Amino acid sequence: MNIQTLLNKAIKTLDNSSGTSFRLDSEILLSEVIKKNRQYLILNSNEELKKENVKSFNYLVRRRKKGEPIAYLINKKEFWKQNFYINQNVLIPRPDTELLVEETLKLFNSNSKLNILDIGTGSGCILLSILKERRNFFGIGIDISKKAINVARFNAKMHQLSNRAKFYNSDVDKFLIGKYDLILSNPPYIRQQDLKCLEVDIKRFEPKLALDGGRDGFSEITKVISKTSMLLKKNGRFILEMGFGQKNRILNILRQNNFYINKVIKDYGKNDRCVISTKI
Repeated sequence: MNIQTLLNKAIKTLDNSSGTSFRLDSEILLSEVIKKNRQYLILNSNEELKKENVKSFNYLVRRRKKGEPIAYLINKKEFWKQNFYINQNVLIPRPDTELLVEETLKLFNSNSKLNILDIGTGSGCILLSILKERRNFFGIGIDISKKAINVARFNAKMHQLSNRAKFYNSDVDKFLIGKYDLILSNPPYIRQQDLKCLEVDIKRFEPKLALDGGRDGFSEITKVISKTSMLLKKNGRFILEMGFGQKNRILNILRQNNFYINKVIKDYGKNDRCVISTKI
């Protein structure tokens, strides 16, 4: 079977099952299977494919039809400027989370020497993206999931950052190592009752542990803020990602824990997405 015929068949299979991106999805999956870019597919549409490639591709298409995200099917996702290894043990990095990287780079120039802590590091993409940009930064990432930490360590090795990034399997409550110039966190902040309302691909495939913010969405946020107030140096910065409608309560919790609010950053959808504060 040639490339075009196989793609047409896959597009028909996925139509009405994975949104409006079924053509793009099909091309990404086939590109991954044959290890060629999408331009190659267009320029070589009549090329006959090996049977094992056709079989592998059809297997991925069947999984995609059930709603499994592309990032898990191809085990990678681009974040900031790099590709990161991703599997179902970690959240898929979102463009809005890149704001934490962007704001960090605005705050600290390339000559700064910083110790960073990333709470709830997941794949490690936030911390590692920052370290790629700043050669004098060192960082630690912690996560309650041991499997997530394994992914983060793999990404550190892949990006040749193992000498400047260390990852520990730990609940934030029990973490006692060091004092930091900057702490970052994208904690679970979705209310338990809202988990069932998430999109199918998120609800069925992404790790609940990284999404569940407890009964009111604030159980993990409150823990992170409290622990950050202990681990952050005086005048150190804290950048926290938050969910829709959480800003006012989070600002109050920060103030109660001796933080000065520097600014609140909106995401690409004009929603309040992260807050930058300073320990006083």
